[in-house]
Amino acid sequence: MKKILVTGAAGFIGSNFVRRALELRPDWEITVLDALTYAGNLENLEGLAGKHGPRYRFERADIRDKAKVEGLFRDEFFDGVFHFAAESHVDRSILGPLTFVETNVLGTVNLLEAVRKYQDISRTRFLHVSTDEVYGALGNQGFFTEDTPLNPSSPYSASKTSSDMFVLAYHRTYGLDTVITRCCNNYGPYQFPEKLIPFMIKRALYGEPLPVYGDGKNVRDWIHVDDHNDGTLLAFEKGRPGEVYNLGSRCEKNNIEIVTLIIEKLSRLLGNDRSFKTPEIAFVKDRPGHDFRYAIDPAKAECELGFSPAVSFEDGMESTVKWYLENRGWWEKIISGEYLQFVKKQYGEKG
Repeated sequence: MKKILVTGAAGFIGSNFVRRALELRPDWEITVLDALTYAGNLENLEGLAGKHGPRYRFERADIRDKAKVEGLFRDEFFDGVFHFAAESHVDRSILGPLTFVETNVLGTVNLLEAVRKYQDISRTRFLHVSTDEVYGALGNQGFFTEDTPLNPSSPYSASKTSSDMFVLAYHRTYGLDTVITRCCNNYGPYQFPEKLIPFMIKRALYGEPLPVYGDGKNVRDWIHVDDHNDGTLLAFEKGRPGEVYNLGSRCEKNNIEIVTLIIEKLSRLLGNDRSFKTPEIAFVKDRPGHDFRYAIDPAKAECELGFSPAVSFEDGMESTVKWYLENRGWWEKIISGEYLQFVKKQYGEKG
């Protein structure tokens, strides 16, 4: 059995990864490490202990807690670490950047130090999950490659850029076996409702206006969470030490397209529900430092790893909207008072 540690696994991408990895890799034992902050939800991992028995274990800890992290690595050997844990919401980073530095930078360094001190650095692979936002903004043409200079625009992307640099530095300085993946926007089940797609679904179902930054023309590259997680598995198993791999699906959409598609799918799926009213789109003041366009070139991952996304955007969005309709109880429970205060502060209205 291979022993694998997954950080941030009660969040959106991490929880989907753990579910998928336990199914696809029957020779893995997975320890989940999560602080259970506002976006971490144990319900995302519900049923895994009963289904997979000793192959799954949950450990509550904050990666900012150096002593707790070192204790875990001192007491157990891991063949691999998948580092998903991060503060990831750009708007929150603008309102309070220090938390992003503490978690994304210092937390990552705590993990790297623990691997360096207590693991076999040539045998323990450290897979660091990053973002295309470290590259900054693109114009109307071109794509991000792994050689694109890093040029972060927000406190969030600056913190992720810094963590990427530490991962690369620990490979070059200490010889740690590290690999970095940088992905585009993920979507799918279990995503916290501060993110664009579940946020808009929630507001539409509540009969509230859908706030769209600026003119809605900002472009993002989208990938289904299962395709992204399959890419991280390939990078872990086939990636070269010290390398970076961009994971994308060549699916560019501007924000107004996404919001319009959500309205269309909800209107069709809820066509017989007289309580559902087509929501209005409310354009709001653009956020500071809002990058215009992200677009990833995944050619390196395709060539070296055999990466090939399988979920079409149409099918992925259909299943995603249906999931949020069928799991309304899940996301209604996690909308806390703290989250509503954040929305009110960000958009100047009731969440």
